Amino acid sequence: MAEPFPLAPSLWAATAPAGSPTPPLEGSVNADVVVIGAGYAGLSTALHLAERGIRVVALEAHEPGWGGSGRNGGQVIPGLKYDPDELEAKFGPERGKRLVDFVGQSADVVFDLIEKHRMNVPHARKGWIQGAHTEAGLDVVRKRSEQWAKRGVTGARELSADDVGQLIGTDKYLGGWVDPRGGAIQPLAYAREMARAAIAAGVAIHGQSPVTRLDRVNGKWLAVTASGARVTADRAVVATGGYTGDLVPGLRTSAIAPNSFQVATAPLSNNVARSILPEGHVTSDTRQLLFYFRKDHTNRFIMGGRGPFREPKGPQDWNHLERIATKLFPQLKDVPIEHRWCGRVTLTRDFLPHLHEPVPGLLVDIGCMGRGVGLQSAMGRAMADYIATGNEAALPLPLVPMKAMPLHALHRAWMAGIIAWYRMQDGGLA
Repeated sequence: MAEPFPLAPSLWAATAPAGSPTPPLEGSVNADVVVIGAGYAGLSTALHLAERGIRVVALEAHEPGWGGSGRNGGQVIPGLKYDPDELEAKFGPERGKRLVDFVGQSADVVFDLIEKHRMNVPHARKGWIQGAHTEAGLDVVRKRSEQWAKRGVTGARELSADDVGQLIGTDKYLGGWVDPRGGAIQPLAYAREMARAAIAAGVAIHGQSPVTRLDRVNGKWLAVTASGARVTADRAVVATGGYTGDLVPGLRTSAIAPNSFQVATAPLSNNVARSILPEGHVTSDTRQLLFYFRKDHTNRFIMGGRGPFREPKGPQDWNHLERIATKLFPQLKDVPIEHRWCGRVTLTRDFLPHLHEPVPGLLVDIGCMGRGVGLQSAMGRAMADYIATGNEAALPLPLVPMKAMPLHALHRAWMAGIIAWYRMQDGGLA
């Protein structure tokens, strides 16, 4: 997939610590497990396997964190699109409760990893606010806050319009709720530091090593890179996210990978910084095409949302975000935008992450659903447990067959139509 339009580097690429060396794979090597894709899911899987004494080789087409893991908004939000009651109704009381517990603790996994491995990752955990822009949105946040509070999340509560106005700094929302489990990280720093921790645990990570073939040969998995180098392993994990190709037949067409666009301002003056998210929360809203925004540790304002499905052609493709930012916060009008970037995320048809085992020994993970930082960090740990123990109960979701999305070849066209429809429904700022 093509690189984004070559403007200035993303804020994350410009400020992350240098990554550990991950030289291209050369020759032929053996491993217990080969992991393909060095984003959050792949790195977490590799790290947790290595901590169990399992030999892992991880192969990445570019460098660790190059894809969506290093290009997202850095918000660490637990949960899924579905509320706890919905998940328990969908999966039953036992598995549903396990899934609710899993997604409810996904942010903990991130911050625990940062602490455990002393990662050089700017981070804060001040909570996540979801603003409601309509009466229907108020009903959503009311139910969501009640359900998580009922499950023991201390501090989860509904917010009035006045509360949201004070905590976010805008009068554009009718109310909302706050989830104290949420927070923020420098996402590329986190990916690079997870790679460092994995290497220290014994994982061999090879960047610039795109896998062109994955074959089952004599009961082993053979991963062959573009240079002809190869890994032979007992098990294989594919975690290529929004940059998935056709390595595993049918995987690419089982999800769509829209671009998430972001802008970052110059550091704000103290007066302006105090007027926006003064207590350090991160936030997104209840729109179908949601907007998400926060300040980073240097008081830059970061705004994200959906943009064109295609790769960007120039700075104009971020204009809608700059316009929305100043509608929410007029005080940003004269603050220059210093960084514009985008990255692909994966969405499945049912808005759930999918786990597949198309043949024995091949485990596939796809779908971040806007919760990728925490969700895929936790999913990597769960996949490592499953591989190490063979116990399917270690997985938060059942293994399901791979199914192509209907009319996937036309997904760009119908995504444009869906986006136009959602914008009409969302109204207001969009």
